Order: sequence, then C-alpha cells, then structure tokens
Amino acid sequence: MSEPTSATDIAAGYAFAGSALDLGALLWDGKCLPEAPVRIPLPMLNRHGLVAGATGTGKTKTLQLIAEQLSAQGVPVFLADVKGDLSGVSVPGAANDRVRGRAAEVGQKWTATGFPAEFYALGGLGHGIPLRATITSFGPVLLAKVLQLNRTQEQSLGLIFHYADQKGLELLDLKDLRSVVAFLTSDEGKAELKGIGGLSTATAGVILRSLTAFEAQGMASFFGEPEFDTAEFLRTASDGRGVVSVLELPAVQEKPQLFSTFLMWLLADLFHDLPEIGDADRPRLVFFFDEAHLLFNDASKAFLDAITQTVRLIRSKGVGVFFVTQTPKDVPGDVLAQLGNRVQHALRAFTPDDQKALKATVKTFPNSSYDLEELLTGLGTGEAVVTVLSERGAPTPVAATRLRAPESLMGPVDGPALDRAVRESSLYERYAQAVDRESAFEKLAARPAGQPEPPSGTQATRGTEETKRAKEAREAREAREARGVKEAREAGEAKEPRPREPQEDRSVVEQVVGSGMFKSLARSVGTQIGREITRSLFGTARRRR
Repeated sequence: MSEPTSATDIAAGYAFAGSALDLGALLWDGKCLPEAPVRIPLPMLNRHGLVAGATGTGKTKTLQLIAEQLSAQGVPVFLADVKGDLSGVSVPGAANDRVRGRAAEVGQKWTATGFPAEFYALGGLGHGIPLRATITSFGPVLLAKVLQLNRTQEQSLGLIFHYADQKGLELLDLKDLRSVVAFLTSDEGKAELKGIGGLSTATAGVILRSLTAFEAQGMASFFGEPEFDTAEFLRTASDGRGVVSVLELPAVQEKPQLFSTFLMWLLADLFHDLPEIGDADRPRLVFFFDEAHLLFNDASKAFLDAITQTVRLIRSKGVGVFFVTQTPKDVPGDVLAQLGNRVQHALRAFTPDDQKALKATVKTFPNSSYDLEELLTGLGTGEAVVTVLSERGAPTPVAATRLRAPESLMGPVDGPALDRAVRESSLYERYAQAVDRESAFEKLAARPAGQPEPPSGTQATRGTEETKRAKEAREAREAREARGVKEAREAGEAKEPRPREPQEDRSVVEQVVGSGMFKSLARSVGTQIGREITRSLFGTARRRR
C-alpha cells in the first residue's frame, strides 16, 4: 500500500461498508474534518488492540467511548476500572459547552445515553458484586505470580497442587492451601513430601510464609466460593444491547499485581469455556485490560509465553482484548505483534527515557505522511493517532484523530446509587454471600484420632461444632464411596488396584508429566475421591458447568 499523501487518501482507508465503531474525525493540517470519520470495523474488534498514552491524555474516555458503541451494537464489554471513574457508563451524560463543542467539531449527533451495566469488585472489596476464584481454579502459575515466588518455588507450588489433586483435597480458599502445605511440612507429612519428589521442606516453608503474609494483608476474600462464572460477562440486556461489566478496582490499588493477575485469570477462564467460532460478524466480548504493564513486570519467560498463546488463540473464540497502558514498550513484542488496532494518545518527552520511548512508539506504526514524533508530543486531550485493521485485515493509514465525546456520564456514579444498582442486580443473590463448604482444611482437620493436627494459625482452628460437621460430612462421604465401589463391583467394573511403584524410583519429570497438570488424574476407589482435573497453560483448572 502506498503512503497516503492527503486527507482524502486517509479518509478512503476508513470508508468501510459494514458495521463499524466511530472513533472521531480526521485531523489534517491543523484542522478537524468532520466529513472524514475515523472508524473501526466491528468484525475486526476480536483482532485485539492497544490504547496507550501518558496520564491525563484521555485513555479512560476512549475506553468509555468504545464500550458505549460496542454495547449499542449488541456486544458485551468488560472494563477494568482502576481509577473508579467508569461507573458513569450506566447513566446518561450531562450536556455542556465542551461536549456540544466537541460533538460539532467531529460531526457527532450527541445524545445523552446510559448503557446496561453490572458492577463487580474483587472479593467484594468496594462497590460491586464479589468476584471470587477457587484456589484450584486459579492454579499454581498465576498464584505464584501473586505471591511473588521465584521459578523454583513456582514449580514446587505446582507439585503441591498435584498432591492435593491426587488426594482429593479440594483447594477452595487460602486456608485450604495453607493447611495442605502445613501438613506436608509436619512430622507426619514429611513422608508425603518425600513421595511427591522435588519439594524441599525449606521451599514449602517459604510458600507457607508467603501465604500467611498474603492473608494477613486482607487478601483471603478474593479466593473461595461461590466462584464467579465468567460466562456472565457474555450477556445482553432485554433491549439487545451488550451488558458493560465494570470491575471496580480502586479498593485494591495497593495490590496491583493481584488485580492484573486476576484479570488474566478471568481471560484464561473464558478461554477454557468458549468454543471456537472462527471469523464472525461481531465479537462475543471485548475485554479491556487496564494497567497492562503490571501483568508483564518481572514475568518469567514461561508466563509470557502462556499470555502470548492465550491472546493468540482466544481471537478464534470471538474475544477481543485491548491492553491499556502508557507506551507500547510496556507490552512484550510477541504480544504487541498481535494487537491490530491502535489508539495512541499523547506522549511526553521530558527526559531521555521519555524520548527513547517516543522513538520506539513511532517505529511501531506504519509509514505515514505525519511527523509522528512531533505529532505525538503535540496532541491535545481527547486526541490520538489511530491505525486499525480494515475489513480485509490490512492496516489502515495512520490517522491523527479528534475523538468523539462519550454519551454517558464522564465521571463516577455516587456511592449510594452504585450500591443500589449492585443490590438490584439479578446476580447479587447468587454471588454476594461467601460459602465455606467442606474442602482440604476440613478433611485434614477431621483425620482419625491419633494423627497430628494441622499447625494452628490464622483461621487454623475451628469450633467444636464445625469439627463435628466435618466428621459427619466425612462419614457420609465414605458411605457414598463404599456404595459406589459396591455398585461398580456388581457391574463387573471394579478392578484390583495396581501395585504402586515406589515414588523414590521416579524422577521429578516423570511425576509431573504424569500428573493432573498434564492429563486426567487417575480415578481411585475406597476412601480416595476419584476426580478428573485438567489444567491449562497457566495451570488453571477447567470447570464443568
């Protein structure tokens, strides 16, 4: 494609025949041209994108603008609201001179409009329906990043998950995982520790201390049940508009690594569950991943490879992912190469590092007739340099763009109104109340008399009544299992257990490759619960819904 040399050439690159989102109007030679709209084809939104720019340049309003138009066209949207000012998408905006002036400049027929929205909060911290994940679903790889474990400790955590999977010890919350690690480091558990191989007592101790410190910081509420079903993000309202799911994150800003990793879990969970659809006329969901650099900071190569592969493959499942950050260099090259749609707001060049980042950003754009170094430092708030994928999948000409004004409220909804909207949601009753059912903690606490109890600690002891309930649940479970074995034998399906090979004779590699992290775990009979657990690139567990 030849380099465009005029506004007419650039405008022709955005004259799409099918459904598209309107971003704004072309800026050329210091003038805004409302007759030259800059747009994104709706079918190309699952080819992923990047919204970048310095603080205060209008990235949040760009997210809001795109979310509104996607919702209007029946596409659900997920927004991570780090600063807490995206809740206004649910109520009509307020007309004022600035809004009317911007609408006139870009040829926009502005109408105050609110959009169907659901509000969520991690673990219920803040205004929103609680989002929780079970420890076993979250998986060892993502959890290791949250706990800031090194590569060796991450691998050891994977072996602990494998042990819990084999023994039927459900890891639902932090106390479950802590109780399993504590058991493995106890006098009784050391034999089990030796049996799974490759896990030292010292490393297990580091993991246990990390879990205790993590819980002491109030992070326990993010893990447990009811686990959130990410299919809720795919809903449309009764009028056909896509629901905008807003995850409120201000309450956890002091734990940036937690919320960025939790966002990756949400994406990985969607990847597990959605079937392939190939190319479609619209995406199933567009997912905006704010503060994206936090996900990639200090990430291992294996972790980055898993992100890259997830982003690459989720496109064919109809999910578009937009990473939101300050500069393209915050995103690894292998991931950046998959982001076909770019909205780059202004950059600053006050320091040598700023100037280096500016030059690197310019190199990521197609050739254009603009002086991009000069242009990117001179853009005003609500202006951006845009290039997207055309309906043919080819990059459009680089276009300096004055963006449209969002039609919903450009600011947060007040707290009482937000709480009222949350309580009135049809999802509130399903997810609001935490549930603590029998799992690894209770099973280890209810072991036969004479065996050592798990070490005490925060939440490590329960009242007599809870111990009684755990014992009753264990007895009922064993009775069910005995009935199941009897029925299987009567049907001729019960098999004699195969002699177990000494664990000491197997290498760590053999144990891991043969573990539930790579294939279905063996079903067992008797007092061990037979289960099937498969794990993804991130070690996250598939759920059957």
